[in-house]
Amino acid sequence: MSLLDLSRWQFAITVMFHMTFPAITVGLSIFLSVVYGRYWRTGRAVYLQMFRFWRRIFAVGFAIGVVAGAVITFQMGLNWGVYGAKTGPIIGPIIGMEVVTAFFVEAGFIGVLLYGDGRVRKGTMFVSTVMVSLGTVLSSTWIIAANSWMQTPAGFKVVHGQFEPTDWMRVIFNPSFVWRWPHMLAAVLISASFFVAGISAWYLVKGRAKGFARRSMSIALGIAALLMPVQLYLGDNVAGHELPYQLSKLEAIEGDWDNGNTGFVLFSVPDQQAARNIAELDIPCLGSYIAKDLTCKTAMPGLKLTPAADRPDMAATFWGFRVMFLAAVLMFGTVFAATVLRMRDRLWTARRFHRFVLWTTPVGILAILGGWVTAEAGRQPWIVFGQLRTSAAVSQLAPGEVLFSVIGFSVLYLIMLVAYVAYIVRTMRIGPERDDPRHEPPPQTGPLPLAGLPVSLGPKEVAAR
Repeated sequence: MSLLDLSRWQFAITVMFHMTFPAITVGLSIFLSVVYGRYWRTGRAVYLQMFRFWRRIFAVGFAIGVVAGAVITFQMGLNWGVYGAKTGPIIGPIIGMEVVTAFFVEAGFIGVLLYGDGRVRKGTMFVSTVMVSLGTVLSSTWIIAANSWMQTPAGFKVVHGQFEPTDWMRVIFNPSFVWRWPHMLAAVLISASFFVAGISAWYLVKGRAKGFARRSMSIALGIAALLMPVQLYLGDNVAGHELPYQLSKLEAIEGDWDNGNTGFVLFSVPDQQAARNIAELDIPCLGSYIAKDLTCKTAMPGLKLTPAADRPDMAATFWGFRVMFLAAVLMFGTVFAATVLRMRDRLWTARRFHRFVLWTTPVGILAILGGWVTAEAGRQPWIVFGQLRTSAAVSQLAPGEVLFSVIGFSVLYLIMLVAYVAYIVRTMRIGPERDDPRHEPPPQTGPLPLAGLPVSLGPKEVAAR
């Protein structure tokens, strides 16, 4: 492998590991705000129980995500120094704004969120939780702004080899940001919803903590059911609005080398060097139907339209999109089934559905990772599309040192990921805290039923009670 390949693999491994945690924590922070808001308003102990349980999983994931994100920043300066030097006047301020507006907000309120329960007022706890969730959303906003500018650069001029901003509004609100940001925000909310629903389904399968599990699962699936149709609309517009700027990405997503195919390639084994598919499974006319042409006459573009030197890797782009697309179809079907069961008042008795939801726990994360591979692999061979090639942006390092770091990061991240999964499993087995009687509604007045008395009481004690 060349120095470029090693540097790309190192960055890909680091970013994919890091993205696993925001895929959970951004949506989970909003979920915590909703749950604690319900507790503050109703005083019901089950919402405090939910808040404390999911806060534990959020806290560890948040900490690992921050550490992994710091590594990415160092990599941009070490492995991609030429990129940093050329794009610094634009990317530097955007990342700086993330630190100022997002990291400082999170750092200022995360302590209250984690340790303020029972020590500060409920209103203060709620505001702190909301501010942490706002910080996570702001962080993702600035990161998407920077990445979207690399996809569809705008509002700049090149001076002595450097990209300098001429219009910050066009830099931030570049053509792809307008659709990619809500698409990504909906993605992390849906991903966290399935994460919460899957763990809650485990308790329903085991018959434990049913009140906690039902409310957690109900809120999670309800949010996912509202967002999935919106997400499909946003995803379609992301592709449509990037088409004028990145035709080569769409060509690789479609999986066709030659023009004229009106079908949809469901399965493909591309041969990049020979510019052909070794094997493929094509559904006739489906591509035309997706393009809103029911006459089956609209043909999909082929990758041969793009010069060989400017073609992205079809296999990575094609399969990244298929992972995202098929995961979205699975999630849409799941929330549709959940909605039908809820309307029929069978959501809590459908044990097979609970087992199925348990297996869908990571599907939202897989969809996000697949979408990221599609966006980044489809942009190649450009690191700033149409302006700066990836091969011209890499630092000149010793390949052996980069290989050592790739292996080291891979092993370290695998250990951390296994440890995090083990922590989640351990937390699930321990279960949520028992309801605190101090937060329960006051007991009803009047005679108590005999079934509610301790069995050790005799007739006289019963009569006295």
